[in-house]
Amino acid sequence: MAEKPKRSIAQTVKEYGKRLSGFIGGRVRSAEDAEDILQDVWVQLSSAINLDEIEQMGGWLYRVARNKITDNYRRKSPSRIDDLAFADEEGELDFGPLLIDVAASPEADYLRELFWEELMRALEDLPENQRQVFVWNELEDLTLQQIADKTGAPLKTVISRKGYAVKYLRKRLVQFYEEFLGTD
Repeated sequence: MAEKPKRSIAQTVKEYGKRLSGFIGGRVRSAEDAEDILQDVWVQLSSAINLDEIEQMGGWLYRVARNKITDNYRRKSPSRIDDLAFADEEGELDFGPLLIDVAASPEADYLRELFWEELMRALEDLPENQRQVFVWNELEDLTLQQIADKTGAPLKTVISRKGYAVKYLRKRLVQFYEEFLGTD
């Protein structure tokens, strides 16, 4: 049985750097914050004892990035209103109600952190092709046409994948929404 090649930090940065940068950039107030957080992610990766022990490198990197983003929000003033969203009846995302109190508070920070954790867990449950389309479109701001071009899939297939992802996430996150905001 052939041994799996050793994973290097340089390979990981090359493979995930651009997407991770887009992911972080869409969630922070400035390019400087995004660069700082991305740098913190790479520093944490470089301090990992054995990169080959990290089974899901992408998941690990995004989890670290989310944690660093959360830390960034705790240190700074309130987030932008479009940082959080919830899928409404038409499939549009609108998490504005999760902001409840626009002012920074421990409760609002905690709610944001819980939401992002739940969203990331829900994304992990999606089939890879649906998760990729959703992440690229909603979190990295690629258009559906750009995703179709990138993957070679027909545009209608990409649209369907996004639709399935949104339906699943809406169903999955409505429980969170109701539990923490007390709505029906």
